Amino acid sequence: MDAIKMTGIVKCFGPVRANDGIDFIVREQEIHCLLGENGTGKSTLMNILFGLYHQDEGEIFIHGKKAAIANPNDAYGLGIGMVHQHFMLVNQLTVLENIIMGNEPGGLFLDKKKCEEKVSELVERFGFQIDLKEKVVNLSVGMRQRVEILKTLYRGADIIILDEPTAVLTPQEVDELFKILRQLKKEGRTIVFITHKLNETMALSDRITVLRKGKVVFQCSTSDTNEKELAAKMVGRSVETVTAKKGQKKGDVVLELQNVRLLKKARETVSLTVHGGEILGIAGVDGNGQQELEELIIGNRKMKEGVLRINGTEAQKMSVKDRKKLGIGYIPSDRHKNAMVADFSIAENFLLGYQEEERYNNHGFINFENLRKDAQEQTERFETKLAGLDQPIGQLSGGNQQKIIMGRETSHDPSFMLVAQPVRGLDIGAIEKVHRTLLELKEQGKAILLISAELSDILNLSDRIAVFYEGRVSALFENGQYTKEEIGLFMTGKSAGGKNS
Repeated sequence: MDAIKMTGIVKCFGPVRANDGIDFIVREQEIHCLLGENGTGKSTLMNILFGLYHQDEGEIFIHGKKAAIANPNDAYGLGIGMVHQHFMLVNQLTVLENIIMGNEPGGLFLDKKKCEEKVSELVERFGFQIDLKEKVVNLSVGMRQRVEILKTLYRGADIIILDEPTAVLTPQEVDELFKILRQLKKEGRTIVFITHKLNETMALSDRITVLRKGKVVFQCSTSDTNEKELAAKMVGRSVETVTAKKGQKKGDVVLELQNVRLLKKARETVSLTVHGGEILGIAGVDGNGQQELEELIIGNRKMKEGVLRINGTEAQKMSVKDRKKLGIGYIPSDRHKNAMVADFSIAENFLLGYQEEERYNNHGFINFENLRKDAQEQTERFETKLAGLDQPIGQLSGGNQQKIIMGRETSHDPSFMLVAQPVRGLDIGAIEKVHRTLLELKEQGKAILLISAELSDILNLSDRIAVFYEGRVSALFENGQYTKEEIGLFMTGKSAGGKNS
């Protein structure tokens, strides 16, 4: 019997059909990957199943019976639980309190001992290895995710939906999560796993459904397909993995950080160099000093300790404008906040940060002819999909916005590129273009500091890798010196031998 059968599901947000007549079937006791690029309607479809949205058209059947799901309480009543990408936990409460919150038995008189016995049985049964008395604020990201899964099990869910569950996990935490999901399947649960990561899809799932532009374009057993075919189905064309060539000769030091303190609590300061013709990748779980590093280099955060040199010039006291004049191109982690104005046209956004350049500034007047010429050239170079240069940039997809920012920042011949989370929110096709651009810049002799939460980006593109943990460098090495699993240990502050570093 099918655990889930959704037929003809349509969901519109204004003129946008996020789900366009989707048929989605999940068999009982299987792990089913719902695969697709960002914005293809995966989360929308599952939010309908969990009762957060209501479909405009279509029907839902759970274990063969037609279901009306108006809210999450209805979903839980049908045995459906969901672990969201952004966890819904109260940091100052314990693990146990978070799990039972909102579903406490006994009315006014809470039987906490009975609750603890029930949760402990689940912990032992599924091998979660978690302290129920520990406060959530003290847990790692991977442990917090286990709390969310336990919440769904405590509420009796036999169908569990996970939305992009590996986005912020180390490789070891991903492996542990997969062990838990396989055990849940063995115990009779049905898992829907929303992702855009092909390697995880192939490693974990029994069957796959691929969405593109709100429609189902491919369904199959995992054993009958491969990553290359899935990528082509997701994007609508063949996609190649871009990797750096080894052995390129490095140039002089372009960026130098000496004894810079990133976090107040950090035990050590950070010292790094980036050479011309080199990509230095910064790996680590988000929140370990990457954001602070980005802001200190570009000048959006005051440097209280240490020295920053760009092309040999001390820059720690310079403004953002003056630092960029030293040859910095900047792709920020938050493009909406720091790289674009959504209501401005594409042409106007191409001017941001460069309005005082002689090519665009004629005695205080903007040279729109040069501006539009350059903007047109770069949008064509990056194959950007747009209605015209006067279209507001906010109307474009995230991938096309990023292409415009990449075009603008690389067109001024920077000697150093500060690139933070360049593929966050992008689809496979846009990621391929971003990766190719970074490698082309490296071959031109540019120095690149690449900060990314996607370890695959770091491994594919970097010459050297620095791993950040609690505001310090826990490891610095040539790419290829350590395995992905060993890098995962560095991301948790341990050495490759498994000991604390």
